[in-house]
Amino acid sequence: MSARTIGVDARAAAEVPAGRGRYVRELLRALAAAGGDERFVLYCREPAELALDDRFRWERIALADPLWHLAAARRATRACDVFWSTNSYLTAWFTSIPTAVVVYDLVPFIADAPAQRRAHQIERATIGIGVRRARCLVCISRATRADLVARYPSTAGRSVVVHLGADARFGASVTAGTIAAVRARHGLERPFVLSAGTLEPRKNLVRLIEAFTGLSDEARAGHELAIVGPEGWEVDELLQRVAGAAHVVRRLGYVSDDDLAALYRACTAFAFPSLYEGFGLPVLEAMQSGAPVIASRMSSLPEVAGDAAEYIEDPRDVPAIARALTTVIGSEPRRDAMRAAGLRQAAAFSWEHAAQQMREIFAAMSAGPT
Repeated sequence: MSARTIGVDARAAAEVPAGRGRYVRELLRALAAAGGDERFVLYCREPAELALDDRFRWERIALADPLWHLAAARRATRACDVFWSTNSYLTAWFTSIPTAVVVYDLVPFIADAPAQRRAHQIERATIGIGVRRARCLVCISRATRADLVARYPSTAGRSVVVHLGADARFGASVTAGTIAAVRARHGLERPFVLSAGTLEPRKNLVRLIEAFTGLSDEARAGHELAIVGPEGWEVDELLQRVAGAAHVVRRLGYVSDDDLAALYRACTAFAFPSLYEGFGLPVLEAMQSGAPVIASRMSSLPEVAGDAAEYIEDPRDVPAIARALTTVIGSEPRRDAMRAAGLRQAAAFSWEHAAQQMREIFAAMSAGPT
């Protein structure tokens, strides 16, 4: 029997710096490291710079959406045994081979999780037919699978959970000299609480700033709040709040993964009061780096952080965020316990395990209906 060929929507590997781009890059690397006899055709507009072996072949399709999806589906149907749709529900409309669709979240259907307008409209318009045609729905958390099945009950027997991992660099040691250089490069002279993620309303950063600036000098203990991440959408209010609190809040913008690893190591605590997450990868990265994590008890975050986090029961409650900050900033023994618990919790997640699960999914799909 010849080796199976898997077609992959790999556009995000080159086109998206974080989020879905990281998902595709990390899993392709892990699949390459795992070996095996599968062949992968990576459909893209531009190849990404990844160290992959000759089982992986990039194939350019120089078309804009939505024509890209139709062309990729037709090519994959002719050349592949299964297709892995990592960035859209639309490609599954047109494939005639078993197709696995990745479901990151159900943000467009969550009232309290404001989404980017264009993405919201596209996902709502394409998800229905996409999930009906998919052989397998790959959900990145149990919370996402629960949201999917609640809205589309027919997916219960076709949906599986494949958790994400964190880049190994976040678990690697970082020298004191490197940390000092990164802090100096970003102007972080004082102790700091870190928050990271794309700047958009769902991350709840306006309330985090309000809570942090509302702390007493004693509770803040000389700390500043450092916010890392590229601008997303609807950021005007957030930027105004940052500008108005420049004495204790710093926006660092997008930083490299190496710098981020050092910042996780250096921070007093990592704060992530998100209103909704499909997974919450920064929480896992922070725990793997040994940072004490403050997180909202919402959607997938308790699934990822387990008993390692200081939870905010209601992230819309600014005093609740302030209480969590005060608890963690003010207690070194509490932080030490959280670091140890976070490292244990993070060890349960890996890209290697995710890659093995994906290989099993590809094998089951190519074997025919269950």
